[in-house]
Amino acid sequence: MEVRIKIMYTSLCRTDLYFWEGKGPNPLFPRILGHEAAGIVESVGEGVSDLQVGDHVLPVFTGECGDCNHCKSEESNMCDLLRLDYNRGVMLTDGKCRFSINGSPINHFLGTSTFSQYSVVHSGCLAKIDPLAPLDKVCILSCGVSTGLGAVLNVAKPKKGASVAVFGLGAVGLAAAEGARIAGASRIIGIDRSSKRFEEAKKFGITEFVNSKEHDRPIQEVLAEMTNGGVDRSIECTGNIDNMIAAFESVHDGWGVAVLVGVPNKDAAFMTKPINVLNERTLKGTFFGNYKPRSDLPSVVNMYMNKKLELDKFITHRVPFSEINKAFEFMLKGEGLRCIITMEE
Repeated sequence: MEVRIKIMYTSLCRTDLYFWEGKGPNPLFPRILGHEAAGIVESVGEGVSDLQVGDHVLPVFTGECGDCNHCKSEESNMCDLLRLDYNRGVMLTDGKCRFSINGSPINHFLGTSTFSQYSVVHSGCLAKIDPLAPLDKVCILSCGVSTGLGAVLNVAKPKKGASVAVFGLGAVGLAAAEGARIAGASRIIGIDRSSKRFEEAKKFGITEFVNSKEHDRPIQEVLAEMTNGGVDRSIECTGNIDNMIAAFESVHDGWGVAVLVGVPNKDAAFMTKPINVLNERTLKGTFFGNYKPRSDLPSVVNMYMNKKLELDKFITHRVPFSEINKAFEFMLKGEGLRCIITMEE
């Protein structure tokens, strides 16, 4: 069930930076990072029937085996076999690596390892897409953008004319704003600690901005005052536990829905008064925007091809693979959103 793909374009996600800095759980070394990319199938292994040489694909850090209870359910995308696993550095087929140097194995990363001109990926982690789609743009759909977009369109599901608050205006948060724009939200309120992000955020549909550092009271109170009782939907994209609580408590009673996207510290505890739940506020979580990689990502690509989804504004830098360190520098400095790394120079 393995497929060898030629990586054409890849981009840098904050998760790559996190593991590059050695902050991830049980770090493996050596390891080839990278998980947000687009490529072309070069060869297929035994048991692969739905992909062939020449297919254009998006490798994804989670998968869809098609056989487990999660894959058979219309309500879940958390495949039992291929779900996110930071600790696995080998292929599932035989427990061995497909990368090596001088005979010594090099670990895989998230089942994708896209900072390589070629990679071997489980077929369940490859989404076959429209061959006419520009790979240097749709590559960013294999992680962050789809996560934020799906959190709104698949989970929060705001009605046309609704008010939506987005906590954190990085790439994922701006993708959530893009989702709210597509859904027809009338007010999209961005919450961030950096006012310099507001101007750029307007391109993604943000209509109002709140700098949480400029208020001496809980931000949920500020939002409730701005919206006559609370927003219809809120999307939390920072992983900060205080923001998570604020996102939930900022939605309107009776119908408000808060969606948690950001990943908190494993020891963080979510605490709110039970009355906030009893008053008919809903709290939801999401993983990869609730998209099933193989089944759903092709339609997200089609949204871009049909000019419903705008991707170009997410891409702020481009570098050749030989200058990949520049992509890390941009992210460390907080410059830009997505840097596209071209594998063929």
